[in-house]
Amino acid sequence: MNWQETLAQLEAGTVRAANQDEQGNWHANVAVKEAILAAFKAGENVAFDSNYQGFVDKHNLPARQFSVTDGVRLVPGGSSVRSGAYVAPGVIIMPPAYINVGAFVDSGTMVDSHALIGSCAQVGKNVHVSAAVQIGGVLEPIGASPVIIEDDAFLSAGVVIVEGIVVKKGAVLAPGVSLSASVPVYDCVNQVMLEKGADIPERAVVVPGTRPIKGEWASSHGLNMACALIVKYRDEKSDASLELESVLR
Repeated sequence: MNWQETLAQLEAGTVRAANQDEQGNWHANVAVKEAILAAFKAGENVAFDSNYQGFVDKHNLPARQFSVTDGVRLVPGGSSVRSGAYVAPGVIIMPPAYINVGAFVDSGTMVDSHALIGSCAQVGKNVHVSAAVQIGGVLEPIGASPVIIEDDAFLSAGVVIVEGIVVKKGAVLAPGVSLSASVPVYDCVNQVMLEKGADIPERAVVVPGTRPIKGEWASSHGLNMACALIVKYRDEKSDASLELESVLR
């Protein structure tokens, strides 16, 4: 698989930077990531034409151009989707937002202002990516899995998700939640602490929290570290409050 073919297939959605197995687990597509890195290596910095006046980047990874037939609503104001990223019909991108190479954004998803969908990140159907959400990208190490956001998840304003975290179907992250492989997540409903880097369960409602830092000195100063708390699982009431308005689409 050469990089030219891979970029075209990524844009068409026929290959992805990560795939889900029959057990629901996600795995990085190493061949795709190798091809993207090969594209960067082959690229030469050029000044783009009048459509991108003042911009210099790899000649083979320009911003994508959309037409009405693509079914994507890209609102004016500084957003960009890089070559090699798939954006499905029915996606809305509010300005300014950025979707990087290798990313996959499925139908019905809203990408709001100042949001980033990083390289190879996978975002499912009908996901709400609120303002200032940062979904981290990953190209290296080559075998590392990207961030995965499954169908019907709701990411509130200012959420940060990095280091290959998987947010399962229908989960809700409250404003300001930060998730990484080192941030502990406490399930207050089932009274357990999830393993670090574990998937956020389906329909979990997650809010930011803190926990005491161990040690006499830290304790004497009342110091705490950030964590995330699952405070409930979605019910009919929370579903109604998060219902996406079809009129906006």
